[in-house]
Amino acid sequence: MNSGHWYSRPSQVYWACKALLDGRTISHRTEIREVRGWRLGAIIFRLKKRYGWPIEAEYRGSENVAHYFLKAGTDPHSLRYPPSARALSPAEGK
Repeated sequence: MNSGHWYSRPSQVYWACKALLDGRTISHRTEIREVRGWRLGAIIFRLKKRYGWPIEAEYRGSENVAHYFLKAGTDPHSLRYPPSARALSPAEGK
């Protein structure tokens, strides 16, 4: 059964999109701390594959923790937004 959900709360998806658009570098630990989420890898995968976001990763530390960020120079107008983050689209702000 496909319920249309990402298995992440819409607020987690919104948070990830906003953080990336704000130029932040985020990790799973950041997500746990700020929104008590635990599906950042799945959210990033979906943003990259389904919505075409140019997200890059840097792996840090002995535990090889992924830190995600938008590719430099990304134009927010060129991005496709998931339903729960459409309010972040510059086109929505018109």
